[in-house]
Amino acid sequence: MNKLALFIALTGAFLGVVSQFMLKLAANKKYKNGLQQYFNPLVIGAYLLLLIITMANLYSLKFIPISLMPLIEATSYVHVAVIAYFFLKESISPKKLLGLCLIIIGLIIASI
Repeated sequence: MNKLALFIALTGAFLGVVSQFMLKLAANKKYKNGLQQYFNPLVIGAYLLLLIITMANLYSLKFIPISLMPLIEATSYVHVAVIAYFFLKESISPKKLLGLCLIIIGLIIASI
């Protein structure tokens, strides 16, 4: 397995979360008209980032087993919780923490 391709796929999962965060920031802003809501730097940047991520994931699939992609994408749930905690000041309840721990344990078991 190509370590660079694995790194690209993992980075893509994280950047996917970043692009969703950018879209959330854009959605929380007030705009003068409907066009500005969709044609602003945050939205355009987020969709360009998603396009780049998609192309990078397709490239990485040439070198890593396709069976790893669901595992890599599952890491995004952990990324979402971390970004929401630090940047959106959302709390992580005991149930969420338990869920994140189960995801991490499941990823470890599935990768063995």
